[in-house]
Amino acid sequence: MKIPNILTLLRIVLIPVFVLVYYLPFSWAPLASALIFGLAAVTDWFDGYLARKLDQSSPFGAFLDPVADKLMVAVALGVLVETFAEPWMTVPAIVIIGREIVISALREWMAELGKRASVAVSMIGKIKTTLQMISILVLLAVPPLSTLSWVGAGALYGAALLTLWSMFVYLRAAWPFLSEDI
Repeated sequence: MKIPNILTLLRIVLIPVFVLVYYLPFSWAPLASALIFGLAAVTDWFDGYLARKLDQSSPFGAFLDPVADKLMVAVALGVLVETFAEPWMTVPAIVIIGREIVISALREWMAELGKRASVAVSMIGKIKTTLQMISILVLLAVPPLSTLSWVGAGALYGAALLTLWSMFVYLRAAWPFLSEDI
């Protein structure tokens, strides 16, 4: 098995571990779950780097990598929404998760048309992902409503805005193909 695929599978295996640790009744649980999330985020970057560097790209990895990323982020946002139990936390989580569903479906549809390159990952998407990972890491590690949690929430809102912007960019690129059937 290729190293990048092993890292992607590790990220998926870390999801239930992350949830279990998050809900442990110990004071160190939030920080430990944040470290697990951080490890998953690093493997996300590292598996892509290794796939390119070692020329180990594969159809399996191309399919599973974005699935692993979206699962980890959706689960982390889910536990944060529960923890904060406030609309101001729920709104950016819904925006981020909703965009991921829309863009995943768009990429799948564009691939069927042979136009997947039209909706390839952009620099905006990479910046959005980085800000999203940092914000989730902070929000997991610090107590709700602490000063640092407000910094994390601000970063999450920044990620949500970039999420909408990148979705607009992807939809605009796909519009000529989408509008053919209107």
